[in-house]
Amino acid sequence: MWFLKRGWRLRLLQFIAVLGSLWMLFLFSQLKTGRSAAYILRYQWLEYTDDDESPEKVCNCSAILLGEEEEIQQAKLLSISKDFQKSTQIPDEYYINATKDCSKFKTSRKYITFPLSEEEEDFPLAYSMVVHHKVHSFERLLRAIYAPQNIYCVHVDKKSPASVFAAIKAITSCFPNVFMVSKAVNVVYAGWTRVQADLNCMADLYNTSTTWKYFINLCGQDFPVKTNLEIVQALRSLKGGNSMESEEMPRGKKGRVTNVHEVVDGQMQRTGKTKDPAPFNLPILSGNAYIVVNRGYIRSVLEDKRIQALIEWAKDTYSPDEFLWATIQRIPGVPGSTWPNRKFDTTDMNAIARMVKWQGHEGSEDSLQAVYPECKGHHVRSICVYGAGDLQWLIEQHHLFANKFDADRDPIAVYCLEKYLRHNALIELV
Repeated sequence: MWFLKRGWRLRLLQFIAVLGSLWMLFLFSQLKTGRSAAYILRYQWLEYTDDDESPEKVCNCSAILLGEEEEIQQAKLLSISKDFQKSTQIPDEYYINATKDCSKFKTSRKYITFPLSEEEEDFPLAYSMVVHHKVHSFERLLRAIYAPQNIYCVHVDKKSPASVFAAIKAITSCFPNVFMVSKAVNVVYAGWTRVQADLNCMADLYNTSTTWKYFINLCGQDFPVKTNLEIVQALRSLKGGNSMESEEMPRGKKGRVTNVHEVVDGQMQRTGKTKDPAPFNLPILSGNAYIVVNRGYIRSVLEDKRIQALIEWAKDTYSPDEFLWATIQRIPGVPGSTWPNRKFDTTDMNAIARMVKWQGHEGSEDSLQAVYPECKGHHVRSICVYGAGDLQWLIEQHHLFANKFDADRDPIAVYCLEKYLRHNALIELV
């Protein structure tokens, strides 16, 4: 400051002193909350606060998560407002432009770019993310599960709009441990290519890193209901086992695997031909697309000749993702697998991979037939798309992820879940 005149030097020193006093007052006020100075300096900027420029901040997430009906109804009314819905949407172009400065993008979006604990750092995870639209939903999902020790493969449907591909590629370019799949496919609903998308990411993840412990596959409408630390702890408790739905094939679904199917005009249809039995007389089990499996399971998928034969056999079935992983889980010798005997059947409610509410299983609390309470959002293909009113129940479940969310229809549900998870992740550091 030697180059300033004496009067200006004095004013500058006074200004610095005022700033210092204000900082000390702020620091003291935060210390009274029980937070250490180290926490405040290093972590507080990562919190999601009401000061963030999010339209959803008008909602009381704490009350919503406690199940307070008045706040839930206000959130529901707000969510059906077209002006509010429009205000929460982020165009693809934002991500293309914002990621030109990756450091600023990661800071402004509050990505956690360092391991939050030694336990998490020592237990890296591998994720397959299969998406086809709604870049803003993908980015919020990535942000919610991102940790620098993990690795992420992203598959974007080949028929997705160019802006979706460009925006997601731009986002992945900002992270050394997030990459686009080496070979994308045109995904057909209930067709083989839905499995192939995950298989391609499995191979890329397996060949890219040798350190990750567990594989989890996601789609664009999934969202975690546990923090990364909670996920790691849940996976450790499996003691090398896998977790997924795997049970006897219901009679109504057997036609999916006994009849030959093919893609006609973008849809799966029966050809009228009957399939040969599965190779090696493997019992075909029923499950779903979502799995939590160890590295050895993935190695078996890629190298085991029995599984390679099963994969070839499954390519002309209907919705193979809903039986393939479940069947592999019961093949003797696959790491983390269980015996084929029915006593080892696992339902989707007992597995931790995904919480999905099917409309036919919903009901009131006093119902003897209901599996879970009625959906507070809306339904798509008989699956609940969660609303804010579902959150209190969801966060009490043992599942790691839930499906489905739609940030366009109910952005408040995603916003409040984001805040809840970030708070839980950081509270352990106080």
